[in-house]
Amino acid sequence: MGYDEPGRASSAEPSSGVPATVLENVFDDPAHGEPGRDRLAVHVAWEAVLLVGLAVLAYLVWRESPATLRGDGLRSLLLDMVVLGLLALAAGLSLRTAAVNLAIGPVAVAAALHMAEQGDRGVAAAVGPAAVVAALGGLALALTVVVLHVPGWAAGLAGAAGVIVYIEQRSAPVLPQGDYDPDRAALQLFAGFAAVAVLGGLFSSMRAVRRLVGRFRPVADPARRRGLVAAVVTGASLVGSTVLAMLAGVLLATNDAGPVTPEAGLDWTVLAVGVALLAGTSAYGRRGGVFGTLLAVCLVALFLAYAQAEGWTVSRWAVGGAALGVGLVVTRLVEAYGRPGAAAEPLPAGDGRISTGWTVPRPGPVDNWPPAVPAQSTDSPVDPWGVPQWETRPHGWDADDR
Repeated sequence: MGYDEPGRASSAEPSSGVPATVLENVFDDPAHGEPGRDRLAVHVAWEAVLLVGLAVLAYLVWRESPATLRGDGLRSLLLDMVVLGLLALAAGLSLRTAAVNLAIGPVAVAAALHMAEQGDRGVAAAVGPAAVVAALGGLALALTVVVLHVPGWAAGLAGAAGVIVYIEQRSAPVLPQGDYDPDRAALQLFAGFAAVAVLGGLFSSMRAVRRLVGRFRPVADPARRRGLVAAVVTGASLVGSTVLAMLAGVLLATNDAGPVTPEAGLDWTVLAVGVALLAGTSAYGRRGGVFGTLLAVCLVALFLAYAQAEGWTVSRWAVGGAALGVGLVVTRLVEAYGRPGAAAEPLPAGDGRISTGWTVPRPGPVDNWPPAVPAQSTDSPVDPWGVPQWETRPHGWDADDR
């Protein structure tokens, strides 16, 4: 234990003599990832880049088509952001748990077709059964992933195939039957999406939450089971992502006055996953930013609006592929500069410290040990029998001759 002054302990280390950074990580389990707090500076820097790009695109859209950013054009743009934002939230939620749900696009299209066919019964009557089916489908997907412990993308592709079979039962576009118009609540819907995205990012930036949602992320053999807690969290994220995709499909059917085309919807999946990666969410799971999802969604939606104003023909496949390409580079940056600092990493074996950072005294050299038997003096030893009680001369009682 160090001291700044005599009688007063130093604040650099606790009374145990162990640095504070080590004590902070003492309960981290290396089996669930690197001990220590993830660094968020890389997310702040990337979100600043997204913010600059968003400002530039907003200026370009305002210069080319001012009507897009006011009145009915603004409300339509906000609803487009909400639809894309719900899909990006669904992709990001499953990505955070390292089990990306690739069925979200087909689920959104299937929900849009259902809403277009059943919308005349009322929003609640149409959305209720769709929500139940989406939750059950997400639960089936979750059980497949966590019980069999298989990659989420593979199980998601299987689920997407099953949903596409449902979509292909319709041979022609479906004209929406209901009269629900979400334009009246466009601003409220966008505010709700923004609040969920930012609060979710803030909540997920907490160290305990990041480690909790990232427990399904493999740290050794990918086929090794990660435990009950990881299974529950991952299963809940897959159910939640499927329900979010269903809600995006409901808005997709009511936002456009045209018919809903029965398409596979995988282009929506590519776009949503690309936006989630572009937002700073790691493709490996666990790590992500705070404002990234909101900024990336607004950036991509504004780009699509700008392309439409310029008369460009841009498909969702192209935009999603470009977002995926940039997002993979961002994942590399996040994993390289977002992991815990070197001071929080476990120390190598053989230096006298255990994995939690506590020190164990190491034995000194053998040649410095004290001898087992004290060294004898080189002076003449004292005869133990030469004490006064054992004199050799005759005692007084036998001094006389006999």
